[in-house]
Amino acid sequence: MSDDSPGPDSDSSSASRGETSDRYLKQRRLPCIGDEGQDRLAGGRVLVVGVGALGSLITEQLVRAGVGHLRLVDRDIVDRTNLQRQLLYTDADADAGLPKALAAEARLRAVNREVRIESHVMDVTPSTIGGLVEGVDVLIDGTDNLETRYLLNDVAIDRARPWVYGGCVGTFGQAAALVPGRTPCFRCLFPEPPPTDALPTCDSAGVLGPAVHVIASLESTLAMRLLVDGPTNVPSAMLTADPWAGTFRRVELGEPASDCPACQRRELEWLSGERTPAAVSLCGRNTVQIAAPAAGFELPQIVERLEQDGAVEQTRFLVRWHPRERPGWRVTLFRDGRTLIEGTDDVAAARAFHARFIGS
Repeated sequence: MSDDSPGPDSDSSSASRGETSDRYLKQRRLPCIGDEGQDRLAGGRVLVVGVGALGSLITEQLVRAGVGHLRLVDRDIVDRTNLQRQLLYTDADADAGLPKALAAEARLRAVNREVRIESHVMDVTPSTIGGLVEGVDVLIDGTDNLETRYLLNDVAIDRARPWVYGGCVGTFGQAAALVPGRTPCFRCLFPEPPPTDALPTCDSAGVLGPAVHVIASLESTLAMRLLVDGPTNVPSAMLTADPWAGTFRRVELGEPASDCPACQRRELEWLSGERTPAAVSLCGRNTVQIAAPAAGFELPQIVERLEQDGAVEQTRFLVRWHPRERPGWRVTLFRDGRTLIEGTDDVAAARAFHARFIGS
């Protein structure tokens, strides 16, 4: 994590206008933004959860637009299969196995040094999300899984923060700004997550790079509108697009559902941890992530044990193990206790292997 770059704050944004006018000149000329709107962007603080396909594009657009403070969080490392659509990253990042959040931070600092950027290499869980949303104005979904979206929805309701939902798979995607108390929440729209095999994923259906660009641009625009116009002036609508088919729609969402367990009864089951899975298969990666053991673990002792069963590589960010017993697998252990097991999407097999070699 880092947070030491110079960046505008609400007191300095007007004073710095002369210094930054060339960068944002065309944006200031937009009647919907203008000088006042640009100053609001400069004073805005945004949390982006996930800097993969959607998140990497969203963050670059917001940094170029001059949003003053971005907090990035991602649990994954750069993989070569990401490079087709995740524009912040390069072959060098994949070769080094860099955490996405850190690689994204380095790229974004080079894009606009006036923006304050902080990065967090961690999983977003009920125990970590509270600190991540502290002090931010807007939450943005750059994830690829429903569990995190339900968790974002719960914390948005709990903290009365607007958030921007977005998803893309195949050639189709959708996005919406969800404002607690004004628009339907995510659980109003999707009361229960469907069975894991009921929806297409980027593993089964693939993903079109330009479709990701379209949905990321919609999410970025909605976030900018929340910062410039305020949550009460953003439409209650789902925007959908299939650029391959050439179809675009706006679906009015109306009012929150009167019987919604989340926003009406405040049964925040994902925030409370009641619905949080211990292990998940990562979309498009043939990888299973296993949460940190409750008791934690000490990496030096783990490394010593793993070296007896395969090759071990260490960086200042993580430990990688190539188990002799499973030649096609690669195991990555993060310092926060999480484990990625690459080479399988079988959650049960990955958990059994983890319990045997690392700990339950």
